[in-house]
Amino acid sequence: MTPEENNLSVIGATEYVTIDDISDVPAKIDTGADSSAVWASKIDMKKDGTLVFVLFDEKSPFYTGKQIETKEYRAKLVRSAHGDVQFRYRVILPVVINGKSFETTFTLANRSRNNFPILIGRRTLDGNFLVDVSQMKIKKVSNPNTSKLNTELQKDPYAFHQKYVNIAKPKS
Repeated sequence: MTPEENNLSVIGATEYVTIDDISDVPAKIDTGADSSAVWASKIDMKKDGTLVFVLFDEKSPFYTGKQIETKEYRAKLVRSAHGDVQFRYRVILPVVINGKSFETTFTLANRSRNNFPILIGRRTLDGNFLVDVSQMKIKKVSNPNTSKLNTELQKDPYAFHQKYVNIAKPKS
């Protein structure tokens, strides 16, 4: 069946999305990730069991300071690609992807170190979209750390290797 026959729209490996009325937020479309995640901060719990959080962080251009409160949440242990396990809350938030509006589940995570403040995983994609990895709405998100690293590598590859090779080796 073609995407049209399935009524699925085709999206790229990166997209701009709207989440909770915050528009043009860069998102990574990750078919290898089971669930979706959004950068959240100031995550707290009221005594009555209400979960309180803010989307993004004060350092983010998408930060509005709007406090979101919900009693509709779950807990989840999430295993990263590196094997680390983190506890996260899961909430349902409104999202618009490629013009399609719906609600989906996001885990709340500190994504301040990630290139994309939102990650869209398989559960959100399933039944809604087909992913064409050759399409990318966001061509490149610059990572200043990588640029500095490669500048150092170009200056003296041997010294670079001596400095970093032991950092990257797994401990036995």
